[in-house]
Amino acid sequence: MNAMSTGGAAGDRADAKRTVLVTAHTGRDAAVRSARLVVERLIEAGINVRVLDEEAAELGLVHAEVVPENGAALEGAELIIVLGGDGTLLRAAELARPAAVPLLGVNLGHVGFLAEAEVEDLASVVDRVVEGSYEVEKRMTVEVVVRLNGSVLARTWALNEASVEKKDRMLEVVAEIDGRPLSRWGCDGVICATPTGSTAYAFSAGGPVVWPEVEALLLVPNSAHALFARPMVVSPKSTLALEILPETSAGVLWCDGRRRFDIPPGARVEVRRGEVPVRLARLLGVEATGAPFTDRLVAKFGLPVQGWRGRVRTG
Repeated sequence: MNAMSTGGAAGDRADAKRTVLVTAHTGRDAAVRSARLVVERLIEAGINVRVLDEEAAELGLVHAEVVPENGAALEGAELIIVLGGDGTLLRAAELARPAAVPLLGVNLGHVGFLAEAEVEDLASVVDRVVEGSYEVEKRMTVEVVVRLNGSVLARTWALNEASVEKKDRMLEVVAEIDGRPLSRWGCDGVICATPTGSTAYAFSAGGPVVWPEVEALLLVPNSAHALFARPMVVSPKSTLALEILPETSAGVLWCDGRRRFDIPPGARVEVRRGEVPVRLARLLGVEATGAPFTDRLVAKFGLPVQGWRGRVRTG
């Protein structure tokens, strides 16, 4: 799930001009200013920079190549630099995933678990991109299929989670793992998450924090009225299914909080490991970036570690 490969893009593309797509949360002044700085410095270094057409006017960049938000935007590109919060990066992931182009996030939001760096590290980020000093990490995704009476209603995917939620009234759901029924819940919803998504919606619903290199799927009931309603960690080879009972109200499927599908009573939602990962770029040699996941948890949640001494050396 978490295979690493060295960036080395500068060396790999020595015979061609390097291309980077820069995308930003243009509703924030800080993101616009940061995007302009990144683009100007990359162009000065001889790198071709692309920006999306719907962002171009607000960014006001004269020397950047303006491209439509489709697969052609990433033809020949080595990287997407994303300036914003996790929501901005999840939007960029929709573009990057099928093209197998890595994302490098610079956090301008609140928590920003998917981001590689904070805005104060921006100059160092650009320097490392210019040097090709990064490695690429593959993050597990999930594939999601919605069925009703044998017919497929929808197919989609998620990096963080697929959540089945109530629409009007409480849902009645039967959960299934690998073709066997597990339990029935009256609940607000059920979250099927990846390790990457364990610090997102699943965390808010009481799920466990799972280190990104762990290969697993999470099943997290949300506000379930049942004695057995604990979050579960299952094999990455498992198939999770949620059946909305016919006598209950309709539900809603959300994937990464971005893609929404109405689910009628009697429908079945199947979730399994995705064949296509999302690639994240991890910088090399920059203080406060590329930090171990434990350090990220401490920094993002402000966890108290005062008094820690580490292992005492005995000789």
